[in-house]
Amino acid sequence: MEEIAEVYGRSLFAVAQEHEKLDEIREQLAQFADALQDNRDLAIFFFSPYFSTPEKKDGLTKTVQDADPTLINFLELLIEKHRMPAVFRIRRYYDGLWEKENKVLPVQISTATTLDDAIVKQIGDRIAKDTGQRIELTADVNPDILGGIVLRVGNSILDGSIRNRLDNLRKHVARGA
Repeated sequence: MEEIAEVYGRSLFAVAQEHEKLDEIREQLAQFADALQDNRDLAIFFFSPYFSTPEKKDGLTKTVQDADPTLINFLELLIEKHRMPAVFRIRRYYDGLWEKENKVLPVQISTATTLDDAIVKQIGDRIAKDTGQRIELTADVNPDILGGIVLRVGNSILDGSIRNRLDNLRKHVARGA
């Protein structure tokens, strides 16, 4: 399924790039994927083999309005090829290509308590300076880490949480016993 998503995602990205609509297609693809994720009935309709291709295309026309024709054609192709369940992976692959094209680095900060906005911005600015890339910064609260910080920068994870330190200590003690 990953290969399928990669092929379709790369193809959609190439067409969007050719028509200079990378941002527009990204946003509309995200809206469609989010709608499928949020509405179980809609997902069942598009993913189910019990509905015919013409029924699904008609449903697409009624569901997706004012979308770019490139995206409509792409979604119709997914329907025809019975590849609609791959739309979430296609979105992730497209987003990855978009981030690489726009030199955007996703950064997620997780802490046990809410950080001050100024501190979050300071962390983001420092990472942007060190990497030379634009940062797409998100911060969330995860009480399970107990304290400290977990920083996801792209595909890398820096885990400075108390939970991680306790787990490492537990493993070290278990090996020594």
